[in-house]
Amino acid sequence: MRIIPAIDLIDGKCVRLSKGDYSTQKTYSESPLEVAKAFEAHGIEFLHLVDLDGAKSKHIVNHKVLEVIASKTSLKIDFGGGLKSDEDLRIAFECGANQITGGSIVVKEPGTFESWIRSHGSERIILGADFQGDRIATDGWLETSSHGLVDFVAKYKSKGIEFVICTDISKDGMLQGPSFAVYQNLLKEQPDIKLIASGGISTFEELPKLAAMGCEGTIIGKAIYENRIRLKELEDFILNSN
Repeated sequence: MRIIPAIDLIDGKCVRLSKGDYSTQKTYSESPLEVAKAFEAHGIEFLHLVDLDGAKSKHIVNHKVLEVIASKTSLKIDFGGGLKSDEDLRIAFECGANQITGGSIVVKEPGTFESWIRSHGSERIILGADFQGDRIATDGWLETSSHGLVDFVAKYKSKGIEFVICTDISKDGMLQGPSFAVYQNLLKEQPDIKLIASGGISTFEELPKLAAMGCEGTIIGKAIYENRIRLKELEDFILNSN
């Protein structure tokens, strides 16, 4: 299972929110690059980079931070937040993203998202399946759609999607543990997807459980920043998994 630390960006700084609420913003570092370098120094190969300004503005904003991290580390970066147009996508890939995550656009403009899968390939386009209750949420998690999680994932699996980042918004940033039952059910219904668990990771002990369940990756945010999970633990986990 891939270990994928998260860096969320507001005003170019490394921040975390609780349940996606911008009023709960806590800044952890003025230098996302230094944070990324610390991850890399502990054997981590992947990074989940989220443009929260972009999510709110509905277009890419923090692409310069992406460019700096991509050029000064060897981390493989998946980038999301506010990607709404072919131009946003072009900028993200030109600035060094290995993959991009489509969120709101999947609901609002499915034709555009499907064209991205066709033109860039399923290995570079991730489905962002962020949910509240059983419904897919959009617009920086400010709106809830009518799409049910399992049916939503099934639809895009049929369109060629392989990678799915599944975030339980009610758990995100709360350090209360991930939604094991939801992931288990999703993998039972769609065993061929590469499921990346996100939201609520709070202790190291949860990671082997997610791996045993069949998750392809897990995104860890606040648990790292609040020292609930140490980078040395993640380094050892990665070494023992290889």
